Amino acid sequence: MKLSRILTIAAAAIAIVACGPKVEGSKEVQDLLPKASQIDSVSYLIGINFGAWIKGNNFGQLNYSQIVKGIKDFVNAKGDQRDTNFVKQFKINPMEGNEVLDSFVAKRREYTSALNKEKAEAFFAANAEKDSIQVTESGLQYKIIEPGSELKPVNDKDTIWVNYKGTLLNGDVFDESDGEPVRLFLNRVVKGWSEGLKLIGEGGKIQLFVPSELGYGEYGTRGIEPNSALIFDVELTKVGTFVEKVEEAPAKGKKK
Repeated sequence: MKLSRILTIAAAAIAIVACGPKVEGSKEVQDLLPKASQIDSVSYLIGINFGAWIKGNNFGQLNYSQIVKGIKDFVNAKGDQRDTNFVKQFKINPMEGNEVLDSFVAKRREYTSALNKEKAEAFFAANAEKDSIQVTESGLQYKIIEPGSELKPVNDKDTIWVNYKGTLLNGDVFDESDGEPVRLFLNRVVKGWSEGLKLIGEGGKIQLFVPSELGYGEYGTRGIEPNSALIFDVELTKVGTFVEKVEEAPAKGKKK
């Protein structure tokens, strides 16, 4: 669903509860309406949902007085919404909503991406100075907690079983296993993992400091912003070594 469509729905829902038309009807009919406490509760819950949408789209700080103004302007607007003159009552044409919103979101994303890159560069520069931290040619930083056995994953097609926790630089946990080892394929994880987990053996533990280019890059993913540096605490509980299939030659005298 397009941003402008979502915004229209959210604004209309808030308007119905918070800024509805004058109540009509006899007292008996009016008594059928929700009570003030119910109106307040629903208004608050709609506000929470609208706030979740704003936060989920990384809109940052908005001018909430303008949000209220837009709601009131829409409720007080006259005429049929299908009439081309209807939109002339607003400061901004709602039909241009996608263009305005897309431009805003693009600027927010550009800012977030640059800010995360700046923070990551400062973090890795300071982290590399610590005696316990090793740095690879790719830029991956790591600290081996326990080396583990001699059985290590060496092939990107190897299977691994791990317990792990992933955090952002601010300490927020964005992902973790639930106590049971998770089965993964080494060629289906981020590059920082593919490289880092080859440094320990079965039963080993490692802390990985993954720059964005070895993680989710300049686009990020759900719950991870663009250019985010990531920290993983990983325990490698088991290694499944990949074995190439060897096709047997057909026996002499037998057809394929």
